Amino acid sequence: MGCMFFLCINSAADEDPEVDFTQLRRFSLRELQFATDTFSHTNILGRGGFGTVYKGRLADGTLVAVKRLKARKTRRGELQFQTEVELITMAVHRNLLRLRGFCMTQTERLLVYPYMANGSVASWLRDRPESQPPLDWEKRKRIALGSARGLAYLHDHCDPKIIHRDVKAANILLDEEFEAVVGDFGLAKLMASKDTHVTTAVRGTMGHIAPEYLSTGKSSEKTDVFGYGVMLLELVTGKTALRLAQLAYNDEVLLFDWVKGLLKDRRLEALVDANLKGNYIIDEVEQLIHVALFCTQGSSGQRPKMSEVVKMLEGDGLAERWEEWQKEEMVRQDFNPVQHPSTYWIMDSSSQIPPDELSGPR
Repeated sequence: MGCMFFLCINSAADEDPEVDFTQLRRFSLRELQFATDTFSHTNILGRGGFGTVYKGRLADGTLVAVKRLKARKTRRGELQFQTEVELITMAVHRNLLRLRGFCMTQTERLLVYPYMANGSVASWLRDRPESQPPLDWEKRKRIALGSARGLAYLHDHCDPKIIHRDVKAANILLDEEFEAVVGDFGLAKLMASKDTHVTTAVRGTMGHIAPEYLSTGKSSEKTDVFGYGVMLLELVTGKTALRLAQLAYNDEVLLFDWVKGLLKDRRLEALVDANLKGNYIIDEVEQLIHVALFCTQGSSGQRPKMSEVVKMLEGDGLAERWEEWQKEEMVRQDFNPVQHPSTYWIMDSSSQIPPDELSGPR
């Protein structure tokens, strides 16, 4: 657990909120204006639903990412600020983005993060310049495991647990050593430990939202597991969730079943990112796809916990679980020969919410 703190939003228009953030640096607005060249457009790293992120250089030369919330002096903006600071401060882990500090004035709410020089997984998979080599297979494996560890920490080691609610490649950032860092807690959901589901307005990015969350508005840690599984497929294939769905849909087959079919027919090369040019270990590809399929099952109750995902990625019990799952699938098909419902939602995802990139170039 991170530090404990007290936050109080003062409604008086002429006063700043009272804040006591232990172990967090409070920046002045002047410092952050100087760091970002007065929030210059040339320093924009990304835009999201609640603000714009700028690259900045502090007076000591340290590079940072400054998130400037666009909702000013509104209840929604203040609650968003409180949520982000609350969640990020309490979650301290190697694979989670750490908040460096903040700035609050009567008109501004700003959050300061470490700058991630290697951007996001999405930028490497989709926006990589031709002159830049692709993510190699070893890095992709490390990213899969590191991001799983970060999410497992949010779910199992924060009290109350933290639900991210927008797990996707754009929100998996990469540090200078290409270690995965889970970012963007702007859509995160803080849940009391006694709650298994909380009904809220649906937030997240279409193409990564679990079917039960999309249809009912009920989220749990298993909605994060689903998003992680989709991200894992993107990591292996180099394609977006929507593009994968289109490929499957061309043959009138659901994404879940399309991937299973290629796996059964031993046609894994049709799934692996062509940019890898065959430089991967096919058994490891198969293992990652197994995990992705576990995570993207239509029924939330059948999905593993992120802590179980970590164990499987570390080689603990994956083969046994896959064998057991295949037997259960055969039984289910015998008694209920209905198409798997897990990916109908992807077919309807014609629009995407812009990613809220926190700490690195797109």
